[in-house]
Amino acid sequence: MSTGNPIIRHKFTADPTVLVYNDTVYLYTGHDEAPFPVEKYIMNDWLCFSSKDMRFWEEHPSPLKTTTFKWAQGDAYASKVIHYNGQFYWFVSVSHATIKGKAIGVAIADHPIGPFSDAIGAALITQNMIPDTQLEKANLDPTVIIDEQAIPHLIWGNTKCYHTTLKDNLLKLNSPIQTLDLPNFTEGAHLHQHNDWYYLSYGFGFPEKVAYCMSRNAAGPWEFKGILNEVAYNCETNRPAIIEFQQKNYFFYHNGALKDGGSHRRSVCIDYLYYNPDDTIKRVAMTTEGIG
Repeated sequence: MSTGNPIIRHKFTADPTVLVYNDTVYLYTGHDEAPFPVEKYIMNDWLCFSSKDMRFWEEHPSPLKTTTFKWAQGDAYASKVIHYNGQFYWFVSVSHATIKGKAIGVAIADHPIGPFSDAIGAALITQNMIPDTQLEKANLDPTVIIDEQAIPHLIWGNTKCYHTTLKDNLLKLNSPIQTLDLPNFTEGAHLHQHNDWYYLSYGFGFPEKVAYCMSRNAAGPWEFKGILNEVAYNCETNRPAIIEFQQKNYFFYHNGALKDGGSHRRSVCIDYLYYNPDDTIKRVAMTTEGIG
């Protein structure tokens, strides 16, 4: 039972991506395993939790590991899960085994708790495909949204933010990779939609606050709207996820608040999110009470 933030306390969790499906919230997270006091990322799999009321969470067996991608050599970075055409697609960032730098892969399953399998058998995007081929960490933190015209959009990046569209099967690119000009973009991109607006949230500066932009089109142009929340407690990074569930809006993020926690032992939190009458977003107040 979640009685405050962080909501998961028996394991370190990070980089939330959240899916609402059949009146259930599915929370997918990274899994920090660096032993205290080691200060580096050790992440080998992703975790899955589900809830029907946002208070009681059920843990499921890990539905996806880096070893699922035979072409990868590890590192379970931030990801995005979507439901599309009756299946579940999981876009992830990992380290490529034979091509220098990070890469984006896609896993697929028939059920939200998996198990997921490699949908392509190769990376969707590698370092040699992006405009800035010298940036070894550029292919981090993918986020995907299907727009009102049924066009899939993929946005990702680290220090540079990239956009492309995907083919209907979500397994191939359908347009050239473009660079988005966003103020102080670091990483941790997240796309969501509310009313007739698209929102792009991301890690802003370093240590990372979260900022956001708005657009009438998922491809942009994006109008910068400002800071969404401040630097999280005891953690230099952040990666937001925003959902509506049972007529309330929620902001997922991570901090380093658990015992021995920190930037490499993070923990997922949830606080309420509120829109203004003009559909801009009020700054999120990070709390220890959370939504409990």
